[in-house]
Amino acid sequence: MEPLLSTLHIVSGVFIVGPMAILPMTAMRSMRAGEAGQVASLAKSTNIFTLLSVLVVFFGFGALGFRDNVSFASTWVWLSIVLYAAALAISLFLVIPALKSASELLAEQSASGTRVAGTKVAGYSRVAMGSGIASLLLVAVVVLMVVKPV
Repeated sequence: MEPLLSTLHIVSGVFIVGPMAILPMTAMRSMRAGEAGQVASLAKSTNIFTLLSVLVVFFGFGALGFRDNVSFASTWVWLSIVLYAAALAISLFLVIPALKSASELLAEQSASGTRVAGTKVAGYSRVAMGSGIASLLLVAVVVLMVVKPV
């Protein structure tokens, strides 16, 4: 059972956490282009993938339960959980709200014709900073999973 749960943990990490980290960066390009609908769609997708990322943790806990030599007291396990929780919080409470407000602002500017091409929309730096930090935290989790320090 442990190989199955480990495989599900890794596969879901790739196909769920990967988009969670990459989609906000794609949204920044759409923000620069002034594409309100695309930004709104990417905000929704980021939210879905961020919430689905809890499945990765679930599968990881399941795999951990079948291993004799590893416990929650292992440094790499609890530190990975803390770093993931921080990335999750940043994504849910900083990046996604900034994307939603940016899409609304872009829609208003598009409707009123006040959008100046090439200008950054409000919230761009929050998305850039938040998604960058969340991605670095997720990379740190991967490093901990590979290195497994005592």
